[in-house]
Amino acid sequence: MKWVRDPLADPGSPQRADSLAVVASSSSSTKKAARLAQKGKGKKVRFQGGTLFPLIVSIVVVLGLALVVYARQSRPAADASAPRVDDHWHHVYGFYLCDTWVDLAGDAEEVDVSGRPTNTEFARTGIHSHDDGLIHWHPFSSAAVGRRAVLGVFLDVYDVDVTDDRIEFPERQWGQLPPNAPEDGVYDVEDTQCEITDEDGNTSTEDASLYAIVWDNFSDTDDGTTFIAGIEDIRLDQDGMVISIVFAPDDADPGMPPWAPEFEERAANDLTQLEADQLFPDADFDDDGNVTIQPGTDTESTDADTGSDDG
Repeated sequence: MKWVRDPLADPGSPQRADSLAVVASSSSSTKKAARLAQKGKGKKVRFQGGTLFPLIVSIVVVLGLALVVYARQSRPAADASAPRVDDHWHHVYGFYLCDTWVDLAGDAEEVDVSGRPTNTEFARTGIHSHDDGLIHWHPFSSAAVGRRAVLGVFLDVYDVDVTDDRIEFPERQWGQLPPNAPEDGVYDVEDTQCEITDEDGNTSTEDASLYAIVWDNFSDTDDGTTFIAGIEDIRLDQDGMVISIVFAPDDADPGMPPWAPEFEERAANDLTQLEADQLFPDADFDDDGNVTIQPGTDTESTDADTGSDDG
């Protein structure tokens, strides 16, 4: 049985998939919870109780959605928990799209002809990859430490948008996607179906679900923890974690990315990391991740909105 957890909930209180349907943040999350429960237990999950019960569920769904929106708008304050600016961590990650594993291209360290950073999300956080299926987590500032160390920080560097129902890849990542990927780089549970070819060469078209599976360590042998909501808010609070972002039919069993067994070897290739001011000598940085491009009077990056304890 897999456990399904919302990262905004109490981390000490995982929820079984068959009970989460009542507290999911949206109707689509309710459907996914029911499907995962059916997959895990081999039973149908039914709503019973006449007209009153659906009404109660609807009210709970609305309140849950409002809570998620509020939580997303209330950025957590910096704290002293790991990871810290001095840490140098690595995590395995991968996107399982229908039946194919992909990772993201580029190291985000590009500069323009004047030596100025072209990816200010990387410049302010220090979080990126090296075309190796690993997230390299060595924070430049408080923008990526403690409770702010979430999967969305990495995804923002590559301009990949993951919601509860869709994954949107920017055009510069389309070359990483499978040959039969949607033309616009968007995998949407309502609009995108998977073409699956079995061992005999037969092709079928199937609906897909979107979820993430997380393991605390690359050496784990269990089924991990499945998240059906708040994927971008998943905490990365220890070294060596594994994250599989899955868009696939409900009967898929992707497990960890296939390069997870190579974690130690790949991580050993990146034992040092230059600081932001060394990578980008023509840019000014402060401890909160604010980046000011020099020369000129404009701040071309976004403010990290960090360093205060009031949200």
